Amino acid sequence: MVRSGTTVDQMVRAIADRIVTGYLRPGERLDEGSLAARFDVSRTPVREALGQLSAMGLVERRPNRGAIVAVITQEHLASMFESMAELEAICARFSAERMTSAERRSLELEHQGSARLVQLGAEEDYEYFNTDFHSRLYRGAHSTHIHDLTVTTRSRLAPFRRAQFMLPGRLAKSWQEHDVIVTAIMRGDGAAAGKAARDHVSIVSEASAVFAVPNPMESRLSLSVRR
Repeated sequence: MVRSGTTVDQMVRAIADRIVTGYLRPGERLDEGSLAARFDVSRTPVREALGQLSAMGLVERRPNRGAIVAVITQEHLASMFESMAELEAICARFSAERMTSAERRSLELEHQGSARLVQLGAEEDYEYFNTDFHSRLYRGAHSTHIHDLTVTTRSRLAPFRRAQFMLPGRLAKSWQEHDVIVTAIMRGDGAAAGKAARDHVSIVSEASAVFAVPNPMESRLSLSVRR
């Protein structure tokens, strides 16, 4: 039996992924009853999931008219990633300056171990590693305020950051970008770590742009992605 909290998380992830990859198109109605039947839950967790998706900017909730898939433009997505890049740069710089020896060793070991996931082409496993890798940088900054700001911003971009791994060659490139960040942190070079993290998120932004519409008047791009 799946716990109710987990059910909501699963619904948010599943619906978000279908929106980002174009299976649910901008303006498409999200019927609570249909979603409840699909996920075999009551309408209450569906409403909670739609509320979270609305907070992420993926769903538009209209009074007395229900919810529809929001239009996510490349301009808006780039703006969010721009903020994300600066926050991650701060976290990486602080991590290089503030991480304990144990935190550095753990980060390096996890990073080196993830190379196996790249070799296997294990997209889903690497995506979970990727989330943990970045979370270590946020915690390693040892700044509660910066941590909370970064986590909040990342949560809005999470579906796009997951989707990037569907693109050919992205797994290996992501690992290489992480390697530059880890190397700088292990050296205690805050400036280099910050630059590497900023560059990394900027590349993710460019890769993720394919999952947004060029402008509000155009339909979402049709993507041939491997599910």
